[in-house]
Amino acid sequence: MNPEGSAAMSTSGLVLRAAGAALALVAFGLAAGRAAAVPAFAEQTGQPCAACHVGAFGPQLTPYGREFKLRGYTTRTVKFNVPLSAMAVASYINTAKGQPTPPATSFRDNDNVALDQVSLFLAGGWGQHFGGFVQATYDGVAKAFHWDNLDLRATTNATWNKVNMVLGLSLNNAPTVQDVFNTLPAWGYPYTTSSLAPAPGAAPLVGSLAQTTLGLTAYAWINDEVYAEAGGYWSPSPSFLTHAGADPTSPGAIQGAAPYARVAFNKNLGDRNFEVGAFWMQADIFPGLDRTTGFTDRYDDRGLDGSFQLFAAKHDVFTVNARYTNERQRLNASTALGLANSPDQTLQDARIDASYYWRDEVGLTVGAFDTWGSADPVLYSSNRTLRPDSAGLTFQIDATPFGRGRAPLGPRFNVRVGAQYTDYLEFDGAARNYDGFGRNARDNNTFRVFTWVAY
Repeated sequence: MNPEGSAAMSTSGLVLRAAGAALALVAFGLAAGRAAAVPAFAEQTGQPCAACHVGAFGPQLTPYGREFKLRGYTTRTVKFNVPLSAMAVASYINTAKGQPTPPATSFRDNDNVALDQVSLFLAGGWGQHFGGFVQATYDGVAKAFHWDNLDLRATTNATWNKVNMVLGLSLNNAPTVQDVFNTLPAWGYPYTTSSLAPAPGAAPLVGSLAQTTLGLTAYAWINDEVYAEAGGYWSPSPSFLTHAGADPTSPGAIQGAAPYARVAFNKNLGDRNFEVGAFWMQADIFPGLDRTTGFTDRYDDRGLDGSFQLFAAKHDVFTVNARYTNERQRLNASTALGLANSPDQTLQDARIDASYYWRDEVGLTVGAFDTWGSADPVLYSSNRTLRPDSAGLTFQIDATPFGRGRAPLGPRFNVRVGAQYTDYLEFDGAARNYDGFGRNARDNNTFRVFTWVAY
């Protein structure tokens, strides 16, 4: 047997399977989180997708897109448009080695093709002060429906001491989904993923409450430069969340309300802009809804973020987004329940990504991520090192041929096709033998081909 020949055959076989899957996904998508693309907004504003989005597809926002969102999605150039949109994401996924068990029912441990999600949006602005969007999603992997992103806004303009301001309220169901910068968890890179791909087990709480909370925040956008926001999040009843298709036990119920605050400074300098900011959230949670101990787990998340955008000639765009989160945990309830060994824990997370889009049509993005924290023999008992540490790189190349118009099915139609590769340097505590059964971090390296269609 020739090992080199075998490797060559394996590589060529992977390329052929990926190419075949890509063609199938394009056909599948044409027949048809975190992803978001809302053509109803493009029709409402009379602008192509490239006006609001870097790369002519969601969710990276341009300065125009940020203003549209901050002003409550109310900009309108037509008297009426149908405030409905649809979106579908399908993908082919291959991991360096098959996963220990199939990632979901009816799927194999490797080489899977799936309809990741189909979403319907009710999205638009009503008058000069109200707007938003509601997203409902069918999860093609779990084969279940659930409520998805929600952001409803009321806004008004004000002037104080010759300073112009936009004042607003946002009712939403995921901390940071209301944010206009692509640095925080809800709209951070990678912008499309699949639940079939292996993923590290630890993440800060601020990005782990999507669709299991409701929040009301008030914000001010001052002189087109300073953003300030404050509000709180609470847990709807378990019955409501169950009927909405969300798991009320993950991570659990918030005691009272969880405060959230955000500040950012943004500066537009002709063809470029930059942003620096900070965010904070604190939540006391009954883990798994268990209140028997009388204790809660307290999570205190504090972070810094920054971004840069350059809009060059001929619609070339370069962007950088970064975030650092420091989470302090006081796990009194989990310790009493035997779910953690020590109440005092820390978790830190750092991420950065850079994108270049040629003519706003073909893009290349490179991102790096690193998560690390305290060791705990109970909380991380399935990790050989008893630590949460994970790190890696994610590469993506994509094409969006119709984002500037000229779509064959009219101005509502848009499609992005792309390929991702995630290279794990560490996974759940170690680079090698992280689970104690010989599996290495690189065994989870993931190649994904995706088609993302919006109408």
